[in-house]
Amino acid sequence: MERRSGGALLATAVAATGLVGAAAVPTPAADTATATTTACVMREGSAHTDWTGMSWDADILCDNAQGDVRLQSFTSSPVVGRMVTTRSWFVCWKVGDQHAGGNNIWYYTQADEVVSRPTAKGWGYMPAVMLETPQDPVPGLPKCSWG
Repeated sequence: MERRSGGALLATAVAATGLVGAAAVPTPAADTATATTTACVMREGSAHTDWTGMSWDADILCDNAQGDVRLQSFTSSPVVGRMVTTRSWFVCWKVGDQHAGGNNIWYYTQADEVVSRPTAKGWGYMPAVMLETPQDPVPGLPKCSWG
């Protein structure tokens, strides 16, 4: 599903997920004709190691909505962190709960802020609806080895 039609569609989808408060939903640009979406960028040599010791040597950098990062890829999973930046990196994807984006793809990342379960260090999943991607899963991004 392509979500490149601007902030209004993303804001509507994010609000429908119930994953973030209304204050965190991005506001559409006043002049949507001039609003642009920055493409996701693959970054080789961008090393990350999660709290379990799993490592990656590449990621994607994509525009995203601010919101919850969940321990697992389902909507009832505990929130372990919060993404406060609107351009973030993600290391892999997996299948999880269906979400407002019309699919069941979730992206693994490390939150900007840890809000619970400090041993997880903010590592968890954001639903694809929270990211501005050309398609889901993002071409070239690996599927998480455990999912």
